[in-house]
Amino acid sequence: MTAVEPGAELAALARRRLAGRRDVEIETSTFERWDDRGRRFDALVAASSWHWVDPAVGWPRAYQVLRPGGWVALLGHVVVRRPGEPEVYAETADLHERYAPGNPDWGHPPLEDQVRATGAGWGQVEDPGRLFGPTTVRWYPGVQWFDGAGFADLLRSMSPYRRLPAEVREPLLDAVADRIRTRLGDRAPRRHLTVLRVGQRAVVPG
Repeated sequence: MTAVEPGAELAALARRRLAGRRDVEIETSTFERWDDRGRRFDALVAASSWHWVDPAVGWPRAYQVLRPGGWVALLGHVVVRRPGEPEVYAETADLHERYAPGNPDWGHPPLEDQVRATGAGWGQVEDPGRLFGPTTVRWYPGVQWFDGAGFADLLRSMSPYRRLPAEVREPLLDAVADRIRTRLGDRAPRRHLTVLRVGQRAVVPG
């Protein structure tokens, strides 16, 4: 297995954690600039990362580095909600507007059924044209439960909150944690759908 990771720190972390695995090689590069050294692979797997790849370069490169009959598998996840189920943003929308009014990142997660209904093809990434065959799409629902402090820590790790100044972010997250404790019994769900999209390398490109 060859893993391509553009971040030097994450690549170093992966090497440390997989130090005992002789069958895994970690290479630091973007996929677009990665030197494949003529190697060819049976499968290319990207987990919550393919949307960062320039599609004009990424899809032809994926085709190039795969052997005939090889597969591309893209994994991603979407935070969703179900009707009638407690949902943290719905319970804290007033707090978000109080501490960071008008932020375009704020909003309710989409309904689960609406997300599933848009699941055909390659989803939100640009279609590869005829380089790869028809996609197989599978959805895997899941839910995580957090107390107030844990949910605040989760939000603290996410880019919409990391972009906020600390003097805005920390009071907001303290208020969110307190709202979860007092209104949701210190038990908040975060429901998500993991999606797998798989397509086989076409016999003839273009």
